[in-house]
Amino acid sequence: MTMTITNVTRRGLLRAFAATAVAAAPTYSNAFGFLRGAGDVRRIQMYSGRTGEKLNTIYWIDGEYIPEALDEVSHFMRDWRTNQVKTIDARTVDIASAAHRLMDISEPYMLLSGYRSPQTNNMLRSRSRGVAKNSLHMRGQAADLRLASRSVKQMAQAAKACNAGGVGSYYGSNFVHMDCGDVRTWNG
Repeated sequence: MTMTITNVTRRGLLRAFAATAVAAAPTYSNAFGFLRGAGDVRRIQMYSGRTGEKLNTIYWIDGEYIPEALDEVSHFMRDWRTNQVKTIDARTVDIASAAHRLMDISEPYMLLSGYRSPQTNNMLRSRSRGVAKNSLHMRGQAADLRLASRSVKQMAQAAKACNAGGVGSYYGSNFVHMDCGDVRTWNG
């Protein structure tokens, strides 16, 4: 079964357009320099080969996050092994969205891993040295992403240009880890 999640709700748009009459409220994500002038609309596009689901949603309009859209992002990025949902940190979504925009592509990301329950993280750690014991995936603050049209190096360069979190390059597995933790890079 293929499930497509698309969010531009009437209520969300009306609320966002009403908000244009006032100055954009400051948010914690505006601390990221790459978001200054990032535009009035932010979108995230992903699909999951594991669940068959697709996500193409506008989650920010004119200085405001759209809570319903972020809820859909959290559901989409759930631990597919346990079906557990955790709120995904909007800063991680911002980084992925900004990197996508910098690459100037229309192809959606393939989501390999978003939220990971502690059980899933422990299972993956038992199989790979590359899985952190206190992974930001368990906090809903990281995403492992792939693009068919861009190399790991190109994706990592775009994410690094945001200067707003961790960027890990996994050439052998063909994906890039993006998170909203401290600015750092590895394998790249």
